[in-house]
Amino acid sequence: MSTLPRIRVDISLRRGGFSLKARFDLPAAGVIAVLGPSGAGKTTLMWAIAGILVPAEGVISIGDTVFFDSARGIDLPPEQRGCGFVFQDGRLFPHLDVGQNLHYGLVRGRGRPIAQQTAQVVEMLGIGHLLRRRPATLSGGERQRVAIGRALLSQPRLLLLDEPVSAVDEDRKGEILPYLEKLRDFAGLPILYVSHALEEVLRLAGQVVLIGSGRCAAAGPTAAVLSAQPLAGTRRISVLDGRVLEHRAEIGLSLVETAVGSFRVPEIDVPPGGSLRLVIDASDVALALEEPPGLSIRNRFRARIARIERIDRSQALIRLDAEGGGLQSVLTHDAVAELHLAPGAEVWCLVKSVAVDRVPG
Repeated sequence: MSTLPRIRVDISLRRGGFSLKARFDLPAAGVIAVLGPSGAGKTTLMWAIAGILVPAEGVISIGDTVFFDSARGIDLPPEQRGCGFVFQDGRLFPHLDVGQNLHYGLVRGRGRPIAQQTAQVVEMLGIGHLLRRRPATLSGGERQRVAIGRALLSQPRLLLLDEPVSAVDEDRKGEILPYLEKLRDFAGLPILYVSHALEEVLRLAGQVVLIGSGRCAAAGPTAAVLSAQPLAGTRRISVLDGRVLEHRAEIGLSLVETAVGSFRVPEIDVPPGGSLRLVIDASDVALALEEPPGLSIRNRFRARIARIERIDRSQALIRLDAEGGGLQSVLTHDAVAELHLAPGAEVWCLVKSVAVDRVPG
């Protein structure tokens, strides 16, 4: 059985008054999101991987190729690392048309085995009708698709996308995200995707590196990391990867199987057998000591309390182990005390169907 190569980063870097310490070791496959707020160090991390910035110390490698190793004196220049970099604004050559910008990517390929021929890249990104146009005549979403195409045609071993949709409006963002999904599914190379938008990460990424204030808080599978860490202050979510079992059009619901159990959610346009990621805010998970009769809530699961954590003066986080997976609930300390909740206790988890966000996988 073949083993996937891994991307390993363990570096320290100072840039002006900003200090970055990043450490993670993940399979180099699919979309690896680097998620964090503005100023967290996401772009600095990408520039260090690409060779634009030099760490003070540490190691960066992908598979058997070492990009940087301070102890061994290795620091490959950017052109030898094989990273295709797409910036927030695309940075196309304004004096060249789209076809010529794409050709520049081919010229930079330096003879490495090409995974995508030009025609395939053009078709995948839907830019065939743009080949004779200049960048100034393109929409923001079109420019980003061309920039991605140019990066792909340079035959990279790693594609770096630095907030590729942050500079476009919501309509254009909706235009480019489906192409990023196609890129993820068909390009056949690892993609490091920087974003501060949770929705993009949930939609695209199989793995995530969570970064804040220049430090990596966690790294691993998207569902596990985002379910374990607070987001936007004290917000807690449970992320469950699931599969659509069936649609019940007569009642407008879809049945989705997850590790926790089967969820009923508002009907979604994903075929049976398709992947679906469910996102449940911990504040939308109610707990009961017994299964309540005559209740409108459709999703009910038995679970055991794993631990109780204090969030602030009024709220507590209840971590729950359900069969095959986990959920979280945020309750007041008053409710915890009244129900005599404690680690090891068995409870019923109650989740409204309409409270479950659905993200196609």
